[in-house]
Amino acid sequence: MRVRGGVATSLRGGGEIHRCIHLKNCTIVYEDIVTFENLLEAWNDFVSGKRKRIDVNEFAQHLSDNLFDILDELKNESYVHGVYEEYVICDTKKRVIHKASVRDRVVHRLIYNTLYGYFDKRYIYDSYSCRIGKGTHKAQARFRHFVNIVSKNYTKPCYVLKFDIKKCFASIDTKILKKIIDWHIEDGRLKNLVYKVIGSFEDGLPLGNLTSQLFINIYLNELDWYVKQTLKCSHYLRYADDIVIISHNKEELETIYNDLQFFLKQELHLTTHKKVISSIYSGIDILGSVFFAKYERLRRSTKRRKKFRELYNSQ
Repeated sequence: MRVRGGVATSLRGGGEIHRCIHLKNCTIVYEDIVTFENLLEAWNDFVSGKRKRIDVNEFAQHLSDNLFDILDELKNESYVHGVYEEYVICDTKKRVIHKASVRDRVVHRLIYNTLYGYFDKRYIYDSYSCRIGKGTHKAQARFRHFVNIVSKNYTKPCYVLKFDIKKCFASIDTKILKKIIDWHIEDGRLKNLVYKVIGSFEDGLPLGNLTSQLFINIYLNELDWYVKQTLKCSHYLRYADDIVIISHNKEELETIYNDLQFFLKQELHLTTHKKVISSIYSGIDILGSVFFAKYERLRRSTKRRKKFRELYNSQ
């Protein structure tokens, strides 16, 4: 449910909603971003930390020609996204990664560079994944700050609701994602390029695309604003698909969870997973650590997850 001027509109309806009335829609013009200079910048951003990879080196050997080929295809709108290479990694669980070709990943970086700043201004403050100046440590510090407030420095009851979204990347409804993109971006050619990347994968979003990180935040920003505008939850934060809410009232958290479960299913076609409501005094495993009233310790699996994220971000 999206809210504008006190009127509720379903995500599945036709209404356009501006959450930040003082902020304009994305007015970036396709011709302004599809330039050799921007592609070269996208390449330089992409290639950092990947220069030893065989496919990257092969692309770099004819860099100018390859970038001009991409530029020509983008200008005449004949660009077609290629197939993905699939491989499996295991950290705490099996994950299937889909790796696009180097030329496609340069296009991904071009899109990311173009749209990141626009959408980042529209996220809530307490969204912490894949954002400059945010991250896990900032999320943990904010969580501790919220606990201090709600518990009144550990003198009052304090409960934490946490859950995630089942198979989040694979479960993203790309029709809804495209509708959200359509509400924001005015230039038709830019939208079509974004749609090509979204449509390049059969089921949801691929683990392995830089653009998937951007699209997940855009998609779940709808949840964030529902929590803040409609449910009026002050002590809420999200890291990727991990959702956390703190309250002094356990029953209130149960009610909030039921509302969120319904919203996610009806409006975003997502299913909640691993729901826990626990007292901070009993300890709670969250954001890579196990938090207790006045201290926390690293979860055993955190180091393995860090290795996975390093591999994921290096693609």
